[in-house]
Order: sequence, then structure tokens, then C-alpha cells
Amino acid sequence: MDKEKPIRVLQVLTIMNLGGAETMIMNYYRHVDRTKIQFDFLLHREERGFFDDEIESLGGKIYRMPSISPKNYFLYKKELNIFFEKHPEYLIVHSHLNALSSIVLSVAKNKKIPCRIAHSHLAVESGVLKKIFKKNTDIKATIKDSIQSLIRGKVAKVATHYFACGEKAGDWLFGLKSKENVIIINNAINASLFTYNPEKSNTIKKEFNLTNKKVIGHVGRFNEQKNHFLLIKIFNEIYKKDNDCVLLLIGEGNLKKKIKQETERLNISKNVHFLGLRDNIPELLQGFDLFLFPSLYEGLPVTLVEAQASGLKIVTSSTVTKEVDITGLITYIDLDKPELLWADSALSQISYTRKNTLNQIKKGGYDIYENAKNLQTFYLNKN
Repeated sequence: MDKEKPIRVLQVLTIMNLGGAETMIMNYYRHVDRTKIQFDFLLHREERGFFDDEIESLGGKIYRMPSISPKNYFLYKKELNIFFEKHPEYLIVHSHLNALSSIVLSVAKNKKIPCRIAHSHLAVESGVLKKIFKKNTDIKATIKDSIQSLIRGKVAKVATHYFACGEKAGDWLFGLKSKENVIIINNAINASLFTYNPEKSNTIKKEFNLTNKKVIGHVGRFNEQKNHFLLIKIFNEIYKKDNDCVLLLIGEGNLKKKIKQETERLNISKNVHFLGLRDNIPELLQGFDLFLFPSLYEGLPVTLVEAQASGLKIVTSSTVTKEVDITGLITYIDLDKPELLWADSALSQISYTRKNTLNQIKKGGYDIYENAKNLQTFYLNKN
């Protein structure tokens, strides 16, 4: 191999939109030495994603495969075999598809690719899927999550290295027997971009005409996992007690239309703002006063690391790992608790003196610079 050229690592994801795993891998991509390590992307959607332009500007290549589904399983594996035959340059395959990584890495194993990384970004607690089925608001996503849970045991057999965003996510995908072999890759961020600045906060509030309002925010895809229906119910209780409160929702997804309809049904639509996908999350977080995050399940959500780096107080579900609380700013509440209890907790915390948490983020191991060096060293040693 030409030592003058960077090592090309194949990152495998679904689509490079603004999600947790995607944001995490882009944070690392921006901060590795790209004269030594270059990321290319194998994606599973024809449409372009949020980060595609940036990937190409950084020198990355994007390849597209058919979506993974039971009906085209054999066609998919055939196409994947052809891809690896055409691209023998990839000696490291880093898959972020959670349990579906077993499909990609089994083909990579047959092609004798020496370094096959499975990266867990999820931790689905037992019983959660039953609750989703009962709600039945997005059956397609529910079936997908069910398949993930059923086939996860296959991943450890075809991967050479086990990565996870946290211990809980590692236990879920690889099992307790593999615990000692799991490498924790922190969902690290460029923490200095998020540091709280009162002037920036005022600017954002003025931009959205929210001066003197109490701003509750959420960042996440509109899918079952993020539990927007509960989020809206909680905000409805908050609004009943304090109509100076507004809710900002950042993200896109299949359930967005239904969530909008729910805000109209509850007659709170004037106080709920849908901001879509945004590339200025560090600035927008400055305008929040509280972060509300009642997810059904997570791995270790990068958005909560970002919120803490902004000095925000957070109210989240107890299904979210305690590992993410690196500043003491997080309050955990059980999902089965009444919406009114969630609302009271949020309102009791919304007024506070916001502080600079940069040093806490760095001490907690979530600043990107050191983490990117560590991942880079790993890749170089495995080539």
C-alpha cells in the first residue's frame, strides 16, 4: 500500500441525515488527520442526506446500496459481494447499523476483510417494543426495531472488534459475555462550540420572537424511539400551568405530520414551533431554557452531551443511560409516571443560573480532540 496516501475506512450507515450516530461520526471525521485517515461512506438510501455535501468537501466518497429488507435480502447480499470485489482497497469496515451490521460484516468476513467493526448506538430495554406495538403509530419502524432485537446475537460472530457509545449499548448488542472486549467510543463533540453565552442566547430568542418566553427544546428524529407523543402531552401540561412556555422541535421524520396534528388537537400549536433540520444546533441550544427528552430507548444520546455542553438542564426518561450525566444537570423520570409529574419537574427547573460546563465535558472524556486521536490511532494500528 502507498504510504503517501491516507488509509480509507468504509463507514456503513443508512443515510447521512442529522441523527445521533451520523452527527457522532461527522464529529470524528472533521477532527481526524485526513492526510492519514479518510472516511468513505456506504449508504442505503438513494436520496442525498444532510451531510453528503460536507462529506464530499472533506474528500470522502459516497457509495449507495439498496435498502436492507426481508424482501430484497438475497439481492442485497449479492450487490454487497459485488461491491467488495470492486473495492479491495477497504481493509477496515466500520458498520453503524446496530444489529443489521451482522449482514454487512458477514459478507466482509467472507471477503476476508481483516478489520470488521460493529458499532452499537442503541440499547433497547426489554418490554419497550411491546409498548410500541400497543401504540401502533409507526408499524414499519416498530417491525424494524423488532428485527434488530431478534438478530443482534449474530453480530459478535462476524465482527472482529466491538464498539459501543456506552456500556448499556455494548451489553445490548454484544451480550454480557463479550463485555470485556467492548471498546467504548464516546459520542464526543467540539465542546467549545456549545459553551453558553448570554448574548447568543438573547440573539436566538429575538430571532424567533421568544424574548421573555420560557423555551423548552428537543432535538431528534420524529420516530417512535424519540417518543414525541409523550413529549407533546407533557408540554400540554406545562402550557396549562404557564402559557409563557414555548416548545421548539428540531428534526424531521415519518411522524412529524401526526405530531403537528396532535398539537392542533390539543390547541397548543401556536406555542409549538417545528424548525426542521438545522445545521446551527450549537446556536439554537443557546436559546433553550430546558431540554426535554422522554425517549423510549437510546444508546448514549449525543444530543444530551451537546445540551450539557450548553449548560442546559435536562429532563429525560430513566431508560436513558446514567453514563450520559456528566454534569449533574440531568433529571431522570420513569416513562410510566404521569405527564403532570414530568411537567412539574420541568417547570421547577426552568429558572436557574446557566453555567459554563466546558471543563466538565472535557474531564468527562467527551471533547472531540482527544477522542479523535484515539480512534485515528486505532485505525492506523489495524491497517
